[in-house]
Amino acid sequence: MVPRRVAAIAAALAIELLILWVLLSLGVGGGAGTPSTTSVTTFDASEAIRPEAQEEETPPQAPQADSAAPTAPQDPSPATPQPASPLTLPPSALPRESQVFVPPALPQPEATPETPAPPSPPRATAVIRPGAEYGPANRPRAGAPDSEVVGAAPDGSPLYAARWYREPTNQELAGYLSAARGPGWGLIACKTAPNWRVEDCVIVGESPAGSAIARSAQAAAWQFQVRPPRVGGSYQVGAWVRIRITYAMLPG
Repeated sequence: MVPRRVAAIAAALAIELLILWVLLSLGVGGGAGTPSTTSVTTFDASEAIRPEAQEEETPPQAPQADSAAPTAPQDPSPATPQPASPLTLPPSALPRESQVFVPPALPQPEATPETPAPPSPPRATAVIRPGAEYGPANRPRAGAPDSEVVGAAPDGSPLYAARWYREPTNQELAGYLSAARGPGWGLIACKTAPNWRVEDCVIVGESPAGSAIARSAQAAAWQFQVRPPRVGGSYQVGAWVRIRITYAMLPG
């Protein structure tokens, strides 16, 4: 802005000097009798340059439009139909959801282990001598050895090892040995009688002690069938024999 003002002041001074020079020139070229009139015109340089300075200082403003541009007519847009608001029912009028009771799942029963089959009841086995010969024999075979002496009878006579004519069955012994405590064995001494029978049986011993096996055998002896001992090739009816009853745990 300062350079512009300086230039404006210089221009104003130059104009004043030019006007002064013109006036002086006009005065010198006039008639002789005419008094020269010197007219001095004073210019205020500050006032002369003020409009220009204002014009230079004031930035040009864009011309305002006299009238607004005509607006193109717009077609009225059709009104968009608004969806109907849903009908709100009071809480009392709303249907209630039916509640279904689902019972809790029952735990699956555990598989019951199979109950093992009870062990077969013990069977009583009557044993006189392993490898003994069984079966009927009316008279001893020729050349057969005499019966083995195993001790003394209650009356002091020899006590022979007995041989079965018919071995008792488990069913015949079961009822008598039911009160006994096995396994174990019992020994009884019996006197032989006709028809393979025995009588006057006495207890000789048992194991374990107090097992009642010998007493059970003594009670069941009435149904025993035993051969009489053989001496000198003939049977000795009335001689004493020893019978062993073994109470063993055998499978049923």
